[in-house]
Amino acid sequence: MNSFEVTGGKKLSGTIIPQGAKNEALQIISAVLLTPEAVTISNIPDILDVNLLIELLQDMGVKVDRPERHTATFRANNVNIDYLHSEAFRSKSGRLRGSVMFAGPMLARFKKAFIPKPGGDKIGRRRLDTHIVGFEKLGARFTYHPEDGFFHLDASNLQGCYMMLDEPSVTGTANIVMAAVMAKGETTIYNAACEPYLQQLCRMLNRMGAKISGIGSNLLVIQGVDELGGTEHRMLPDMIEVGSFIGLAAMTQSNIRIKGAGIEHLGVIPEKFRQLGIALSFEGDDILIPAQHLYEIQTFLDGSVLTVYDHPWPGFTPDLISIVLVVATQAKGSVLIHQKMFESRLFFVDKLIDMGAQIILCDPHRAAVIGLAREQQLRGITMSSPDIRAGVALLIAALSAEGKSIIQNIEQIDRGYQYIDQRLTALGAEIKRV
Repeated sequence: MNSFEVTGGKKLSGTIIPQGAKNEALQIISAVLLTPEAVTISNIPDILDVNLLIELLQDMGVKVDRPERHTATFRANNVNIDYLHSEAFRSKSGRLRGSVMFAGPMLARFKKAFIPKPGGDKIGRRRLDTHIVGFEKLGARFTYHPEDGFFHLDASNLQGCYMMLDEPSVTGTANIVMAAVMAKGETTIYNAACEPYLQQLCRMLNRMGAKISGIGSNLLVIQGVDELGGTEHRMLPDMIEVGSFIGLAAMTQSNIRIKGAGIEHLGVIPEKFRQLGIALSFEGDDILIPAQHLYEIQTFLDGSVLTVYDHPWPGFTPDLISIVLVVATQAKGSVLIHQKMFESRLFFVDKLIDMGAQIILCDPHRAAVIGLAREQQLRGITMSSPDIRAGVALLIAALSAEGKSIIQNIEQIDRGYQYIDQRLTALGAEIKRV
């Protein structure tokens, strides 16, 4: 297993370009199964999770032409459905939660699907109930077969219906939308997720011939069609990378330009970092973060301690909670971090405490951070990355710390961030794979 060896305490400078959005890629690339025609996708992030998903498609018989790492043309005109029920698929897809996104398109076009028990991050229970219940409401029948570890789904007669989701799950909404686009009649999904990634998926499906209205809201109405055609699609910049780079600049007192940040799709993210006292400005579609010795956490208007919590879009994304927590450790002031949506995602703060941060872990969902105001620098240690986002938060901490840090289990970081060591080295960071 590879590790990063990081020598911290260096100020960085320069321009960095965010990769294509990981969470969008997993939905968009799965959608190529909806048509036998060619679908060309650009700005694909070159990361483990996405490459594994493309490999799975190839194993199923989807033709993939990849003229360069960030562009691919897919043609699903000869899909081997039985592969989805094989041990090879189960073992490979078990490493990737995103493989569940095949189910919606498979049900829509081929009337059956198999879902292995989910894999991916160890960040608490990430339920499949929203997906399965949504498919059932459309008329799919499912049974769980413990002997092979698969959910078997049959959808010989998908019918549009009204449904209210029990939670605005992004992947759940995307999967149900992809199943519903070729169901008979009208489907109405209330309490739907409305993240930019889902809006991107819906717009792409409409270009393929789907009839989806209400895009950008939590009420989607879908008129079923008989078939979908090919299209071209470009991924948004990854908002989680953008937020990570803002946090990195602040922690390392660096002057960084994030080029092509997709500002109109970032929602409240820039404002949350401003609440931590980080000065950032926009220039066209670039974000400029100046070198700042000190940044001071705002309080609420009545003087009470700021709380930063995650919430379904347009609230603050849970994927940046780890980054905000790390950035707060060197700020002036205090903040309560409340991770509502996933339990155990804060279970990396022990490493930050070992580095010298002042954090009280209240429970699996909440941590109080007392900012050190740079009076005491974090110190380098050896640590392991428990999940993708915590991994990058620890990397940011290591880059700001005094001395050398070793970050183990960096496959977790590589799952979500492309060439991260090379891109940070180009800014002046001292980081190498060992």
